Amino acid sequence: MAVQALSLTGRALRLLSTREHSRAELERKLQRYEEEPGALARVLDALTAKDFINEDRVIGSVVYRRAGKMGASRIKQELQSKGLAPDAVAEAVAALRSTELERAREVWRKKFGAQPQDAAERAKQMRFLASRGFGGDTIHRVVSGGGDDEGL
Repeated sequence: MAVQALSLTGRALRLLSTREHSRAELERKLQRYEEEPGALARVLDALTAKDFINEDRVIGSVVYRRAGKMGASRIKQELQSKGLAPDAVAEAVAALRSTELERAREVWRKKFGAQPQDAAERAKQMRFLASRGFGGDTIHRVVSGGGDDEGL
């Protein structure tokens, strides 16, 4: 039993050394290596107790890596796919929504930098921002150049 636990622990630590993983992600990735029922749960419990698995760090890591390129909807989807607590995901997404417009403007500026000249170009710019997970109102404000866009 000790050899299997070390093997699972070693695999889990190897995964955690590359980036933060949620407990659900580790369960999904390590399930096939579990030979004794309950061994994986014990390993993950031990890693959680030692703070190697930490939900807040996972959320912080995803937000840090993705916020400069993606909208709140896309980040929310990624956080949910990691099996994180819905309350924690909702809190992180609420914080992202407050900066959504300025983040969308920066992504748009890097990609296009100029207001669309015709309807086809406008649609292309809007599709691009939508694919990045930005909301419809935000996309409209960025692409139309209306409102408080004087800084562009």
